[in-house]
Amino acid sequence: MIRGVVLAGAMTGLLIAGAAQAQSAGYTWTGYGTNVPGSSKCPTYKMTIDVTVEGNSVKGKFEQEGRPQRHFEATKDGGGLFKTKAEVGGGNVIEVTGSVKDGASKVLLDGYCKFGGPLIKK
Repeated sequence: MIRGVVLAGAMTGLLIAGAAQAQSAGYTWTGYGTNVPGSSKCPTYKMTIDVTVEGNSVKGKFEQEGRPQRHFEATKDGGGLFKTKAEVGGGNVIEVTGSVKDGASKVLLDGYCKFGGPLIKK
């Protein structure tokens, strides 16, 4: 009897852990930038943005080809929207906005260039 209770408790723990893992989702976008006022080289800059969502936590890594990898962290609201800033070096920042919704996930990095578009689920 005790063995059955222990086994049932262990199975419940595994189910809860599995449910928590199921809430984690990964997305990616790779493409070229678009110019903002004062820039002209953005269409030659290739960027990869990876986004991981766990619950309401949104974490991202982005890397322009040939540059160091950077990151951001945000909290999504009830509608799946998020907004934050990320350091890009030299004391400069880039605005990060996006949404995480079934079939409509997207990200935008807006600063020295604009990078982003629809996120593809990994």
